[in-house]
Amino acid sequence: MSSALTDLFTHPIVQAPMAGGPAGPRLAAAVSEAGGLGFLAAGYKTADGMYQEIKQVRGLTGRPFGVNVFVPQAEHAESGAVGLYAQQLAGETAWYDAELGDPECGRDDGYDVKLAALLDDPVPVVSFHFGVPAREVVDSLHRVGTLVAVTATTVEEAQAVRAAGADAVIAQGVEAGGHQGTHRDIPESEGAAHGVLSLVALVREAVTLPVVAAGGIMRGGQIAAVLAAGASAAQLGTAFLAADESGAHALHKRALTDPLFPHTELTRAFSGRPARGLVNRFLREHGPYAPAAYPEVHRLTAPLRKAAAEAGDPQGMALWAGQGHRMAREMPAGRLVEVLVTELDAARAGLAARPAAGGGPR
Repeated sequence: MSSALTDLFTHPIVQAPMAGGPAGPRLAAAVSEAGGLGFLAAGYKTADGMYQEIKQVRGLTGRPFGVNVFVPQAEHAESGAVGLYAQQLAGETAWYDAELGDPECGRDDGYDVKLAALLDDPVPVVSFHFGVPAREVVDSLHRVGTLVAVTATTVEEAQAVRAAGADAVIAQGVEAGGHQGTHRDIPESEGAAHGVLSLVALVREAVTLPVVAAGGIMRGGQIAAVLAAGASAAQLGTAFLAADESGAHALHKRALTDPLFPHTELTRAFSGRPARGLVNRFLREHGPYAPAAYPEVHRLTAPLRKAAAEAGDPQGMALWAGQGHRMAREMPAGRLVEVLVTELDAARAGLAARPAAGGGPR
């Protein structure tokens, strides 16, 4: 099994590329500087916006970092379902005094233009979410010296990642905050998702690629657990969401540990694709009616989410968070990496000090 990816960073800690603002240049650079692997999120940005952020990271650190890209969706939602959901949201437009967005705007998220920019000015790692890039895309990135990682939520998806020639698979458990990186959005398969420990073990037995474990990981002891299960590194998103360098909205950061938001759920309410977020009013009222229609629903609700944030109303925002959100810690990202490494070392030492099963005095 190749160690090319993990050779890029000192500690087995990868910062998740949280799209929509949290994972910007300051956060990515801080994590990389501390010995982890920081990531920029190219999702929802223009190719030029992505390029400008890459330049900013390079100005902040000389260490390796990655860029995450969304794979375009093959399925097209039924316009009737999106139209019905728009009617469902009529009360929200009145409440926030905001118009709905254009659901047909930017279906491919500028995929080809972003790839062209990443081939013209390569970065150390590119990861993909929502699907597997074509083999020729992976090969072209390899030719310019870029390593490729792809999210998978099942063994079958992990096998597709291997077949595409990627260097690593990001095994995303159902505990993860934000969007599930399923390669196809099939409503009938909801409820069959694996937890991260089970998924890591299953994927390790099915493919020979290095595995990066993702989903609900907030402490160094959990990193030790996924490494023991066979992962080469752990990817943390919600843990870095509250970091000083995170670009998340202040209301979002506070909500992570606010008793008003005690748990999370998977929902299509904000984007049309299953994503885990803190349960708020918008999720409760609209989640049951949201169609499987990404990115149409994402575009449709964007002005509402923006208006809610501007109004200081977390009940109308997409408060993406993993199941471990109550364990979020506010501190600089570099300090958080240090704390996680200390916890990881302590967990490993504790495991090493335990007598083997069946041994010791009786």
